[in-house]
Amino acid sequence: MMSSVLNCIVAVCPDMGIGKSGNLPWHPIRLSKEFRHFQKMTMTPAVEGKKNVVIMGRKTWFSIPPQNRPLKNRINVVLSRELKTPPEGAHYLASDFSSALGLLNTPELASQADQIWVIGGSSLYKEAMESSGQKRLFVTRILKQFDCDTFIPKISLEKYTLLPEFPGVPTGLQEENGLQYVFEVYESKDH
Repeated sequence: MMSSVLNCIVAVCPDMGIGKSGNLPWHPIRLSKEFRHFQKMTMTPAVEGKKNVVIMGRKTWFSIPPQNRPLKNRINVVLSRELKTPPEGAHYLASDFSSALGLLNTPELASQADQIWVIGGSSLYKEAMESSGQKRLFVTRILKQFDCDTFIPKISLEKYTLLPEFPGVPTGLQEENGLQYVFEVYESKDH
C-alpha cells in the first residue's frame, strides 16, 4: 500500500510567486543545490523496490527540458483535460487531480508506487493544498523578490504547522550564486 501523505514541493519568492513566462522567476540563475534537494526528495522512496510518483500539470511537463523527461526513477503522471494520450515519455495521463489519485489506487500502481509528490503548476498546488487528508509542503523560500506571473496561495498557519526540522532537509540559511534561501517543511493539521 502506498503512503497516503500528499507531498507538495515548490520554490517560492516572498510574494508566493513560483513562475514567470514558463520559467522559474530567478531564471537564468541556476540553483543546483536546490534542484538536487528536489531530486533527492522526490526520487527517494521510503519503501525499497518501489518508486515515488510525481504529479504535474501539462505546462509543467513541457517546461522540463525534453532530455530530462520523464523525471527518472519516478512514475510520471501528467494532468490535462485536452490531451487524449500521455505526452511522449510520460507514464500516465489523468484528466484531473482526483482521477490521478484514483489511478494511483488501482492494484497495478498501488503495488509499485510509494510517495506522491505534486510538482506544479499553480492550480495543481492550490488544489492539493486545499484537498482533504494528510499533506506535507516542502517549500524553498527564496529570500529575494523576482518578477512573477504565477503564484500559489499563502500557507495558512491555521491549517499547517511549520516543522522545526525534517529528516533529509538541510536547516539554516542556504546560499547559491548570490541568492539566499531556506528549506521549510509544513504539515497539515487536519489529518
